[in-house]
Amino acid sequence: MCVLALAWSMHPRWRLIVAANRDEFHARAAAPLSRWDDRAILAGRDLVAGGTWLAVSADGGFAAVTNLRGFGTPDATRDSRGALVVGLADGSIAAEEVRAAQHNPFNAIAIRQGRATFVANRPTMAIAPLAPGLHAISNGPLDPPWRKTMRLSAVIRDWLATGDTAFDALFAGLRDPAPPGSSADDPAAIFIDDPVYGTRCSTVVAVTNDGVGTIAERRYDAAGNVTGTTALPFQWPQDEAG
Repeated sequence: MCVLALAWSMHPRWRLIVAANRDEFHARAAAPLSRWDDRAILAGRDLVAGGTWLAVSADGGFAAVTNLRGFGTPDATRDSRGALVVGLADGSIAAEEVRAAQHNPFNAIAIRQGRATFVANRPTMAIAPLAPGLHAISNGPLDPPWRKTMRLSAVIRDWLATGDTAFDALFAGLRDPAPPGSSADDPAAIFIDDPVYGTRCSTVVAVTNDGVGTIAERRYDAAGNVTGTTALPFQWPQDEAG
């Protein structure tokens, strides 16, 4: 996943709103969003390493990860970042248990039992509470002043202001290409339209303050065409939904 924005515990109706894109090689096999048979989560699945990039659990869990760039070539012997997402979402891994050298560079956001946490392992291990509000992660630090993260955060903010309950505007915002004047030093494209490495799917997560949740995934082929959309309901426990 290359970019994610979320509104956490800041709205009278919504406990959590997430809008995220996963960028990956189109040739890397993946299964669409589903309820997993072997773990208590709802997520897409990386069929190479077996993990995922974003997941929710019905017992009040959420986790997502982005790669961090600028720290050298990934080490294939380290533990899967996708498996970390699974563990953070279903509670089998606590954020405090993660060690810097255990995984290749990553940012992650984890929610368990009504508590949101930001986790990163470069340049040093960082575990910090995520305050209520709008936040974004991509391939750099938390809440970077990048055009794509600021624009995606604005998509969520505008959607919340309208009182809408459909996800059309969120998915439209996730399809936004790079504006004129983009450069490698100012990452600006929310949606990567590339036949080799590009946006594979967009995901929206919405949970009301009563714990009523939906996770929706829209998938794309190498030409950028929509190949399918899946939406699954879930219910968070009342005492973990605000």
